[in-house]
Amino acid sequence: ETSISHEFVFLQVCLLTLSSPPPHRKPSHPLLNSFIRHMGQGAQGHWESPLGSVPRLPNHSACEMGELTQTGVVQHLRNGQLLHKAYRRHSFPPADWTPRQVWLETTGKSRTLQSGLAFLYGLLPDFDWTKLTIRHQWSTLFCGSACDCPARNRHLEEEQRRQYRLRVSDTQLERTYADMARTLGLLTRQLRAANPIDSLLCHLCHGISFPCVPMGDGTYGCLTMAQFAVIRRQQLDDEVDRRRVGLYHKYAILAMYPYLNRTATKMERVAKDNEAGRARRAGGEEVFSLSSAHDVTVAPLLSALGLEEVRFPRFAARLVFELWKSPPATQGQQKKKAGKGDKSKVKDGEVFIRVLYNGEDVTYHTSFCRSHVTNTNQPLCPLKNFLSFVRRDMFSVVNATSYQEACYKRPG
Repeated sequence: ETSISHEFVFLQVCLLTLSSPPPHRKPSHPLLNSFIRHMGQGAQGHWESPLGSVPRLPNHSACEMGELTQTGVVQHLRNGQLLHKAYRRHSFPPADWTPRQVWLETTGKSRTLQSGLAFLYGLLPDFDWTKLTIRHQWSTLFCGSACDCPARNRHLEEEQRRQYRLRVSDTQLERTYADMARTLGLLTRQLRAANPIDSLLCHLCHGISFPCVPMGDGTYGCLTMAQFAVIRRQQLDDEVDRRRVGLYHKYAILAMYPYLNRTATKMERVAKDNEAGRARRAGGEEVFSLSSAHDVTVAPLLSALGLEEVRFPRFAARLVFELWKSPPATQGQQKKKAGKGDKSKVKDGEVFIRVLYNGEDVTYHTSFCRSHVTNTNQPLCPLKNFLSFVRRDMFSVVNATSYQEACYKRPG
């Protein structure tokens, strides 16, 4: 029996995008027509400042920096549809959901807002705007009022220095940057600072050729797949070195604690609200929470959870936290539980957590549940494992027992 699905959606968007179709052209994908019509009713929703002035649909007529493309919208519509299909048999979310039960938050970038709305529409087709509040998160870490953490900033600076040293020591990468800059008529340092991997990934994923410039003799100089392969290889090498050194993991623990703690608190509150015989709050607890964010949000979140082997997030990646409740046992099941050979000892109403990344169950790869499967026959990971991890265990990496201590203790 599903009590709640706490949903985290991550968006990684290319920096250089395809143009939107001209106004006289119809959308080129069948999923877009009804979505566009529904977005036209968005004024009925409740918008936290400054989100009310952010466009709900990609509306640029020329290629712009950091904008969502039509392809990205369709990706998130499909993501939402996947979860709609997966959870429909659990009557989730309920057809009569209340404003308290559905939570949507996003940073102030148009690409995150538009992606979150596309995902929500795929999950809840033709949702009631009047019941929806779209909340603003000013920080890409979604840390709310707990963003101040000096130690986190120190770990990030050390990690950035490690990354820089590894990059400049790669002679093949430097030669590639120089060749690319020469082709495009740029200074090498400008190209290096711009980190062209984002732009090249955008071209690759949209199926268009890499950038070309006229050479003055009637020919064109173009960036190549071989150059992209060098940059991508170095990125993968960096991920291996990052895991080996461990600085990024320390940064990630402190960066994502506020978000994880908020998630744990919500889940614990919902679990208590679903206890047998307990009077429920008017309007109910949250059943769905959606956070539309960035690569610099989900990458440290994966690291903080101990999912170090996961590569850098792809476009339209999603991380899902589910809360499950064991159903009441029948009389026959109760007798079986009483037997001596049973090791699972699952209690009626016990709550569990499941974590999925891009649809794959990664629960037993997380730090808080990696050893659980070898110590018990319980089919899912108990919520209490997650609560202990967030509130105490995760800080052992930085030799502390709390967020406050980890953030403010002096180095050395």
